[in-house]
Amino acid sequence: MGVEVTVVDHPLVADSLARIRDHSTPNALFRQNLERIGTLLLAEATRHLPTVATTVETPLTTAPARRLAVQPVVVPVLRAGLGFVHAAQELLPDADVGFIGISRDEATFEPRPYVNKLPESLAGRPVIVIDPMLATGGSLAHTVSLLLERDAPTPIVVVCALAAPEGIEHLRDEGLDLVVVTAAIDERLNEHAFIVPGLGDAGDRQFGSGT
Repeated sequence: MGVEVTVVDHPLVADSLARIRDHSTPNALFRQNLERIGTLLLAEATRHLPTVATTVETPLTTAPARRLAVQPVVVPVLRAGLGFVHAAQELLPDADVGFIGISRDEATFEPRPYVNKLPESLAGRPVIVIDPMLATGGSLAHTVSLLLERDAPTPIVVVCALAAPEGIEHLRDEGLDLVVVTAAIDERLNEHAFIVPGLGDAGDRQFGSGT
């Protein structure tokens, strides 16, 4: 299948994207609009989750209904991915949440893992990775490798607010089967591997630069 990219074209996504790009947006408002984007992107990303037919009793009669066939596993990439966790739990309250912590070596731009809290087996469980920024693709490729080691089914769904063309190409070069759902594909990476025009450091703008 390869890497399939869906850019969500929606007025509310565009409005929140403008707010989180704006350098004058304070941290509290940044978090609020990042969560808003996360909700909208996750709604699109979960469109094809498998369901099963059932029935429910309404106050008047029996009605046909559909429920999720299996609860997915949501995996935020720390720390920026925390900005989408509340949105994911609001939409998928019964989903399990795993955590992958990856920092970036600022000299080499290579990923440096520091947390791995995943279920022992992901077999048969749809997996949704949440990380606001897809920049070089290194952190995401490392995350996906950990998921595949635990038998995560493919394609793995990735939700990010912004993506860089270089990151998407890196994932394709790695031969990964992914569905990437994003609000925008930006122009490029700069010499510091930041997305341009981007929105800065998503972690710092959520939690401050001292954390």
